[in-house]
Amino acid sequence: MGVVDQQEVEVVESCMVKPSEETPSHGLWLSQLDLKMVNRGHTPNVYFYSPDSGDVDNFFDVARLKAAMAKALVPFYPLAGRLGADGDGRPEIDCAGQGVLFVVARSDLTVDGFVDFQPSPELRRLFVPRVEDSPSIMCAIQVTFMGCGGVALGTALHHVAIDAVSAVHFFQTWSGFCRDGDAAAAVLELPCHDRTLLCARSPPVVHPDALTVFSCPKLSLAVSAEPSGAVVNKIFVLSKDQVAALKRACTSGGDGGRVSTFCAVSAQVWRSFCTAGRLPTDATTRLTFPANIRGALRPPLPARYFGNGIIVLGAAGKVRDIESEELGSVAHRISGAVRRMDDELVRSAIDYLEIHGSKQPPSSMPETELRVVSWLGMPVYDTDFGWGKPLVMHRAVQQRAGMVYLMDGVSGSGGVRILVSTEAAILNDFQHLLYANF
Repeated sequence: MGVVDQQEVEVVESCMVKPSEETPSHGLWLSQLDLKMVNRGHTPNVYFYSPDSGDVDNFFDVARLKAAMAKALVPFYPLAGRLGADGDGRPEIDCAGQGVLFVVARSDLTVDGFVDFQPSPELRRLFVPRVEDSPSIMCAIQVTFMGCGGVALGTALHHVAIDAVSAVHFFQTWSGFCRDGDAAAAVLELPCHDRTLLCARSPPVVHPDALTVFSCPKLSLAVSAEPSGAVVNKIFVLSKDQVAALKRACTSGGDGGRVSTFCAVSAQVWRSFCTAGRLPTDATTRLTFPANIRGALRPPLPARYFGNGIIVLGAAGKVRDIESEELGSVAHRISGAVRRMDDELVRSAIDYLEIHGSKQPPSSMPETELRVVSWLGMPVYDTDFGWGKPLVMHRAVQQRAGMVYLMDGVSGSGGVRILVSTEAAILNDFQHLLYANF
């Protein structure tokens, strides 16, 4: 990383982009699923783009990007707001059209040097806009023009405002206005801002069975020690054929039924993690994962519900079982939790949070827990502003051991990229186990 250490990114402009038309001015009520994210802060991601031809004069034209952003902020006006509080001190989004932070920067660095770069604090420092001095901002963007003619697009969206599904909807809309101009309005799918659709029941009721699947703070594991070593990030790639092989292997365990890519890959990661970490065989290990609730409610949430529409589900087992079972059995533990997500489980999760409050999550997880976040199937590579699709999209940094992100392979390869954050001491063993059967 020596080249990066010696190069800097120069900020040449910083401004606020406001909605192009007047938008509703009010305090936006937040659901319990939003309030869980108040202390999560901003999610740092970065997209890398390269021009298709030698003509780079108008590549990522800043005026065009700003104009499109201003249009997109009209239907997505909460992103132009600020995190605030109502008269009782309850967090809300103050929607008054304050604007999105828009930063323009330049650097002599090249895109090629970052396509295979691992997420790191350095990557965030270089390409993601700083929001530490303005933590109430909902959305911040940085466009960095690189020495090779390419562009790094860094984004920081406050998790209290939206989840990944809603973020993708916003970026599709912004890029659509930039690419297609006013014609994009004809195909615009308006976001739904009615977050009272996820209000708690009166009185709140928690079904006992829900707590066996919904991952709530009161559930503890037999081993609670936190990871003690340095945390490192590494992206592993499974090819299309390797993913297919994992899914075939999963038909030999559990109930023999087919499993999703998410369940198959997560099962392989979980088992490799348990063995590489040398966890006590009689300890209970848990894999947790955010699940999209939009289709689980009755009636379903609007498909374009804008906000946090996720709850964290979990599957658990003894370490000895996760290590010794057929891969299919491990995968079906995960898919079983997915299948159990229904209207009652979701409503119970919301009611649980209403009763017990949304506490700040710990800075680290027990060494026996793995959190898998899936971006599989999300059209992040459709973020085409008119100059082509991104070469690659990364989470800029992840410093919490036990976190795993699953992302589609680049360029429609059919593979899966796996971002793993773990202790450096077990990384080599994890890599060996992950690929052992291929």
